[in-house]
Amino acid sequence: MLLILAHLLAPTVRTFRVLDYLTLRAVFATLTALLVSFVVGPAMIRQLTAYKIGQSVRNDGPQTHLVKAGTPTMGGALILVSILFTVLLWADLSNRYVWAVLLGTLGFGVIGWIDDYRKVVYRNPKGLAARWKYLGQSLLALLFALYVTYTASLPAQTELILPFFKTIAIPLGATGFVVLTYFVVVGTSNAVNLTDGLDGLAIMPTVLVAGALSVFAYVAGNRVFATYLGVPHIPGAGELVVFCAAMAGAGLGFLWFNAYPAEVFMGDVGALALGAALGMVAVIVRQEIVLFIMGGVFVMETMSVIVQVASFKLTGRRVFRMAPLHHHYELKGWKETQVVVRFWIITMMLVLAGLSTLKLR
Repeated sequence: MLLILAHLLAPTVRTFRVLDYLTLRAVFATLTALLVSFVVGPAMIRQLTAYKIGQSVRNDGPQTHLVKAGTPTMGGALILVSILFTVLLWADLSNRYVWAVLLGTLGFGVIGWIDDYRKVVYRNPKGLAARWKYLGQSLLALLFALYVTYTASLPAQTELILPFFKTIAIPLGATGFVVLTYFVVVGTSNAVNLTDGLDGLAIMPTVLVAGALSVFAYVAGNRVFATYLGVPHIPGAGELVVFCAAMAGAGLGFLWFNAYPAEVFMGDVGALALGAALGMVAVIVRQEIVLFIMGGVFVMETMSVIVQVASFKLTGRRVFRMAPLHHHYELKGWKETQVVVRFWIITMMLVLAGLSTLKLR
């Protein structure tokens, strides 16, 4: 929105030309999303508390979590409001990738909101039935996949890029690319949701990965940098830097209220949306495998659930004391804050490893 205004005023007021710089708008987007979170957050938390939209706690979980019962949830709506306002303010609204990711993120947020609403308002512990939740996620992921596939103008936009290799790319074809995109978007969405079990655990890795993806988006959108570093040049992908910056700023703003002891929880409305957003950006900038590396904490949490369920059904025995993985370490004696900070540190290391693939090719 401001970019449109800047282009109208730039001929007479040259100062507005600075808004053409993507990096400057990304900085402003981060600060704006952070500020919106700080301004809107307290009022939203009060409203959630007034409506008694409180978190329910598993009886079979760590006993230290019982004190969390009743803490307002669905706080992910704050993140989505911050992202929406910021992107509309600072992004180039003529960019198709911005709209694809923004609408996809909001769509997954709606699914999460329905799930949360059924849990906390209707007191239905199962929330939205799993089949309907996955159906909604699948439809949104397929719509996004089909849109990105059939608007691709270059072969590199539908190839599987292998990190650490400059010249190796696997052609997927339309069908293969749609399938890959579906699993990346839906998988990442649910992985972040599974990770969101401790105060601040999911949001900080999301911020770190979003920040790293903004670097990949900037490089992919710049022909010179993309050619030099040996990554696919995706025209228009650079504008996703603003989206990622907004997501990082909104996430940090939410962390202000979600840090231990949390005043509000993210809920599915935030977790499903943020995970899907990371997956969609990674698909557009052709870095699905790098997302798998940088989001290693999300992968470990998801795999722990899969292994636990498979082991129990096949052998009747549990591999972990409790799944997802963060609960296993809690039951081993780690304090909640120890689990959270250590998982943050692991994510920082994995993000740096992911970023190194830009040069180590």
